Amino acid sequence: MKRLKMTRVKNDKTFKSGFKEFISNCKVKNLREATINHYEISYKQIIKYLDENIEISDINKNTFEKFIVNVKEYSNANSQTLHTYSRDLKTIFHFFMDQEYMQRFKIILPKVDKYPIEAYTDEELEKLLKKPNIRKCEFTEYRNYVMTAFFLSTGIRLTSLINIKIKDVSLSQDIVNIMHTKNRKALTIPLNNQIVKIIKEYLNYRQYKDDGDYLFCNIYGKQLTKSSITQALLSYNRSRGVEHTGIHRLRHTFAKKWILAGNSVVSLQRILGHSNLQMTQNYINILVSDLKKDVDNYNILQEFNKSFIKLSNKNKGENYNGKNQVESI
Repeated sequence: MKRLKMTRVKNDKTFKSGFKEFISNCKVKNLREATINHYEISYKQIIKYLDENIEISDINKNTFEKFIVNVKEYSNANSQTLHTYSRDLKTIFHFFMDQEYMQRFKIILPKVDKYPIEAYTDEELEKLLKKPNIRKCEFTEYRNYVMTAFFLSTGIRLTSLINIKIKDVSLSQDIVNIMHTKNRKALTIPLNNQIVKIIKEYLNYRQYKDDGDYLFCNIYGKQLTKSSITQALLSYNRSRGVEHTGIHRLRHTFAKKWILAGNSVVSLQRILGHSNLQMTQNYINILVSDLKKDVDNYNILQEFNKSFIKLSNKNKGENYNGKNQVESI
C-alpha cells in the first residue's frame, strides 16, 4: 500500500470559480445588495490586471504585488481607485484563505494620497439655501432645495437620505431616525429648529399617501435613486450659479462648519455615524488644509500689525549701513 505523506492536496479552483463562491457567501451573510453589486463591478476591473483563470492555490504575496504594479502601469487609476481595487481583492483573498484554498500571507494595501477636501464656500451656500418662490417653482426645484438644506443640517450619506421615510422623522421631538446606515446600525440625529420648519412646510406639498412613503421622492411620488439625486442636485446647483457640486461635498461642508463652530468631535462622530473616533479624526485631518484658508482669512497678527509694527519707508527700509531697519512706534 502507498503510504500517505504530509503533502497538501492541491485544489483546481480558479480565481473565477472562487469568486462565484465568494459572492454566494456574501448573499448567505445577507450583505446589502449594493455591497454585492460593488464587488461584482470591482471584479470586472480586477481581472483586467489579474488572470481570472489562475489557480487559487498558486496565489501568493507576489501575485498581489504584481497586481498592484499592473494597475499602476497599465491604467490611469488614481491612488484611491487603486486602494479600492486592492482592498476588494484582499477581502476576496481572505475568503479563499478561510476556506483553506490558498496559503495565508500578510496583505498590505497601497496608501491613498490625501488631498484637502473642498467644501462649499459661504457664497455658494447662500445661493444654494435661498428658498425658491413656492408659487412659481416646480416641485423638483423645491424638493432639491429642501434636500440640500437637509444634507447640510444632518451631514448624512446619500444612501441614508434615499431611504428615509416620513415616519422616520419626528417633528414633535425634532429628530430623524436613520434606519439605513453604512454599518447597519440605526442612528438618531437631532434636527435644528430651522430644518424642522422647512420639513413641516415641505410635507404640505409632498402629497404623500401615508407615513410609510419616502420623505424625498420623484415627481411621481416614488423613491429616488442615487443617480437621480446626483443629477437633480447637479442641475439645481448650476441653476443657482454654483458650478462645483457633489453630494459628499455637502457632508464635508457640514463637518467643516461643525468644527469651525467649536463643537464636540465626539458629537460629530455620532452624527456622522462613524464606528470609532479615529474615523472621525481622519475625516478632520483631511480638512486641515481647507481649514488653513479660514485661518489665513482671520489672521489676528495681520489685523493688529499696522497698529503696532510698520516698516520704515525711508531709503526703502535700509539704514546708513545698508541693513534693513525696523521702526517701532
